[in-house]
Amino acid sequence: MADETTGQVPARAAEIVREYGPFVGAANINGVTHDGQRVWAATGSMVIALDPDSGEVTRTLDCAGHAGTAFDGKHLYQIAEARIDKIDPATGDVVASIPAPGEGGDSGLAWAEGSLWVGQYRDRKIHRVDPATGAVLRTIESNRFVTGVSWVDGELWHGTWEGDESELRHIDPDSGTVLERLEMPPGIGVSGLESDGGDLFYCGGGSSGKIRAVRRSKGARP
Repeated sequence: MADETTGQVPARAAEIVREYGPFVGAANINGVTHDGQRVWAATGSMVIALDPDSGEVTRTLDCAGHAGTAFDGKHLYQIAEARIDKIDPATGDVVASIPAPGEGGDSGLAWAEGSLWVGQYRDRKIHRVDPATGAVLRTIESNRFVTGVSWVDGELWHGTWEGDESELRHIDPDSGTVLERLEMPPGIGVSGLESDGGDLFYCGGGSSGKIRAVRRSKGARP
């Protein structure tokens, strides 16, 4: 139920279950994704793969990673300035590129329903994008800055980070209405966001250089 004074769904405190990093040579975590086993993180000049059990970095790809990261089951997709690169995770080779809809103002990235879902930070939007051409197929409006984007169990979530405040938000993909809010502790930012397909979100921590695992409630919705 929404708060009658603000019109917002009341926030619940996010449960951070583990922190990873910072990592050698990685001053920032700009985007994260999950390939079913490993967490991938974009750090600016490289993309790293992390074993979430041991916390060890198991792969490093020498490719640009300036914002969101996604995985389609075979390839990584990576925002690099004003484009989105399609990357072979075995070699780090860029096999294709498309223009990013925000022309450099893009943030989060997710893969779902055969499409890329691209966040635009200051424009407060999430675009569904054709992964072959970069064409924008539809746009969802948010009422907060958009950082990471994730789909899990048919639910659309995005991170938001404004000033000292960050949240994970579950929104209606048609209306943009906020359905759930998980509030991070003050001073902890959320850049990238991705689910492990189960009960955890992995959240990029921006300039902290950390990745945080946050529990996703599977209980009754507010």
